[in-house]
Amino acid sequence: MLKRLSTFLAATAVWLCAGSVQAQNATPIPTGYNDYPTEARADYVFACMVTNGQTREMLTRCSCSIDVIATILPYEDYLSAETVLSMRQTAGEKVAIFRHAHFTNTVVADLRRAQAEAEIRCF
Repeated sequence: MLKRLSTFLAATAVWLCAGSVQAQNATPIPTGYNDYPTEARADYVFACMVTNGQTREMLTRCSCSIDVIATILPYEDYLSAETVLSMRQTAGEKVAIFRHAHFTNTVVADLRRAQAEAEIRCF
């Protein structure tokens, strides 16, 4: 137990040092990267973990995934795509536009591309 604790502390120290070096040499965060509300990020991570397993590793990978998506897709577009996908799950003629309109297909395709890039980088 003591050995595991010391290993953990050493790893944490290395991580903190690396983080401070990265912070000094970090590239600027893209504009719009932080425009995703915390609730939206948390919802994505929770859903991702339910799908992929509720482990610490999946928490890290799912968090990485939404961060990558946020660098690619502005929040307004993400929200539009999530709305379209939600409406597509509703039955009836009134929501047919969400299934067949060119705009809705484009918005969803943009989200799918961002998710594919996130999967390549994080999983």
